[in-house]
Amino acid sequence: MSLEQAIAAQYSGLSQKLQVAADYVVANPLDVATRSLRSISQSSGVSPATFSRLSRALGFETYEAMREMSRNAVGRSYASFSEKAGRLVADADNSNQPPFLNRQTDACISNIAALPELIDGDRLSEAVEVLYHARNVVVYGAFGSTGIIEYLSYMANFINANWSMAGRMGASVSSTLAHLGAEDVVIIVTKPPFAKRAIRTAEIAREQGAYVIVITDTHTCPAVKYASNTFIIPTDSPQFFSSYAATLVLIETMIGMLVTRAGPQAEARIREIEQKNRRLEDFIDR
Repeated sequence: MSLEQAIAAQYSGLSQKLQVAADYVVANPLDVATRSLRSISQSSGVSPATFSRLSRALGFETYEAMREMSRNAVGRSYASFSEKAGRLVADADNSNQPPFLNRQTDACISNIAALPELIDGDRLSEAVEVLYHARNVVVYGAFGSTGIIEYLSYMANFINANWSMAGRMGASVSSTLAHLGAEDVVIIVTKPPFAKRAIRTAEIAREQGAYVIVITDTHTCPAVKYASNTFIIPTDSPQFFSSYAATLVLIETMIGMLVTRAGPQAEARIREIEQKNRRLEDFIDR
């Protein structure tokens, strides 16, 4: 039973105050899923206690349990890959549309251009500072996010040897998480449809006291509730999958800021790696 169905089943037996609260929950599922109870109370004019009573009247143990159902419902409202692919195919014969390259480019540029307004500079600086002081940094992403976090790990290892990629090449994710503590950082990249293991990784890391950074494209991401710091990145695209263009800009920015923070130490390590690359003849000098 959905939250809306649960409210409909109990609505006639609710008091007038609870009906007002129920009306708000049905009309504003995204707000309920993503905003705090205090914020919802201020917007609706309904006291937090009334929302708590509503949740119990509907059979939930807590308001948070009711909110979780709303969060899941909002998450399911995203179109599947196949649905988006169907729209893509259907639009192919629309001669009024610009070429696909133009639409894809415009979407990516728009996503990237929005970053300065969407990302809080203080939160970004905090994340970089925590990464700089971390004992270990573990990065994890599944499915479409795998290549992104592998690229992030590759860049970061030029700066410091304490970065690792959980689950790489079939390795056990749990073995990487086992040693985590308050001095460590875990970075999770996940986009809809969310990988269950990414959510569980965030949960376990937070339980063990690690600083958890979640990079996603919606506040309804289940990993957000385990995050110490969250970055919501736009991923709009005419494609059937989410665009990672803006996410790449964010992680490249973080690495650039980390190099700046590390200063001469990072510069010396990068120089040393370059020298060893030459000795191994990994690259061809122009």
